[in-house]
Amino acid sequence: MSLLELIAAADERGLAASAVACLDRCLPQPADGADPDPLRPLWAGCADGSVWPERFAQVRAVLDAADTDGAAPRIRKLLTEAPVDRAAPGLREWAHACSLAALEIHQQFDMPGGDTTADDTDLLRRRRTGDPESGGPLVTGELRRQIQILETLAETTDTAGSGAALRRVVDLSSEGRRVLRAVVSRQARDRA
Repeated sequence: MSLLELIAAADERGLAASAVACLDRCLPQPADGADPDPLRPLWAGCADGSVWPERFAQVRAVLDAADTDGAAPRIRKLLTEAPVDRAAPGLREWAHACSLAALEIHQQFDMPGGDTTADDTDLLRRRRTGDPESGGPLVTGELRRQIQILETLAETTDTAGSGAALRRVVDLSSEGRRVLRAVVSRQARDRA
């Protein structure tokens, strides 16, 4: 299945977790003394929809005080657009927006100088439909991770293994965050 098909078929837990994972992977390296995992409260909201609104309030407060560099402002904006009620019809649109934003952020670091064009965004939209057209290694890895996360969550919907699946999603997201931060750090050193 393509990424778009997986998002279309995902339940509320899958949409929430995949969107949070997309944002989690794109957070810049925190400043010294800052919370190293500011989206952590949202993971509990992915498992239990009743705490979703409360967890969003916690995360927004932390990110409002966070760094304004890199992808942080875009992530903050996406968090303000998130439906406070996990059952809201806007959850699927928000998951789509988070998915595309994560791919665009990864694409910036696949491109020399970080510049992207409308054609590049078009390529990402086609890749999400399953078009095998090539992309850079970061975009390809991010697309693969998004698909893997949605498949993992879909396999465990309404099963006893849903908690373990969410833990696997957190691990996949952490791995992707480490990869992107390493690339960002390396490119910053090369520019210096």
